[in-house]
Amino acid sequence: MAEYSLGEFQELVLLIVAALNKEAYGVAILRNLEKETGKKINISAIHMALKRMEDKGFVESQYGGITNERGGRRKKYYLITALGKKILDEQYELRTRIYQRIPKISLG
Repeated sequence: MAEYSLGEFQELVLLIVAALNKEAYGVAILRNLEKETGKKINISAIHMALKRMEDKGFVESQYGGITNERGGRRKKYYLITALGKKILDEQYELRTRIYQRIPKISLG
């Protein structure tokens, strides 16, 4: 995994992309991430994370059809790639392995 870098925010965005599957686009990702984290997030941060992950090959994008409700603009949809899924799996395994090392003690 050392050859790939995935920060915490990118990991969360990638998880949402994977969860939304074929319905992952900027605003949908933003709404889901804000709901899950309870934090206000800037849409440009989402777009920057998506761009970086697309450059790394973790996601791929395609444009949807033109709609009147969007003033003739198209949505850009994102899908997780096999490499993106592999990275998520590795992150999950690493975090789980470390978490399981925490002693079973009461901190109360």
